[in-house]
Amino acid sequence: MRPMKLLGSKTSPYVRKVRVLMAEKGLAHEFVEESVWADTTSVGRFNPLTKVPVLVLGDGTCLYDSSVITEYLDGLATPSLIPAAGRSRAITRRNESLGDGLCDAAVAIVLERKREAARQDPAVLNRQRSKVDAAIATYAELLSRSEWLGGAAPALDDLAAGCALFYVEFRLPEVNWRERHESLRRWAEKLEARPSFASTRPA
Repeated sequence: MRPMKLLGSKTSPYVRKVRVLMAEKGLAHEFVEESVWADTTSVGRFNPLTKVPVLVLGDGTCLYDSSVITEYLDGLATPSLIPAAGRSRAITRRNESLGDGLCDAAVAIVLERKREAARQDPAVLNRQRSKVDAAIATYAELLSRSEWLGGAAPALDDLAAGCALFYVEFRLPEVNWRERHESLRRWAEKLEARPSFASTRPA
């Protein structure tokens, strides 16, 4: 059977979440860099929504949406980064979803800013920025009570939150969350020291 193939952009936080998880677990795969904005993109052949990431399994089965992919990958190798069941699992998935929502809001700002200045909608920018700030404040409060979102050790929600916050830092540096939240700064520095994050940092 062929090795797994991951399609995506190195700057996408959703793709990076999957790449970090695969690195944490040492899962062999081929990474195929694709931009969904390119006229020549092949992503639509694997995901009808033409969105990344897409994980192509050895038998040709395609999985898409980063939360679906992480769910599948977590069962392939240890350590497990998603609790098996119950409240702990729900909270971990909730925190992962918050990271995805933070990415959604940040991407919406980036795309709106690409429009001509006269056509940009301040209401859209303000609404999405309020979501960014609220999500960051929520993570900061959670991490003021615990070393990791998952408790004593990093879990999937830490990986997702890290990818989201580093994307915000990359695309929206004016948010400046490290200066505003000491708990996030300490936690982020620990994430950045992990090989999985260092090896997937966008250029």
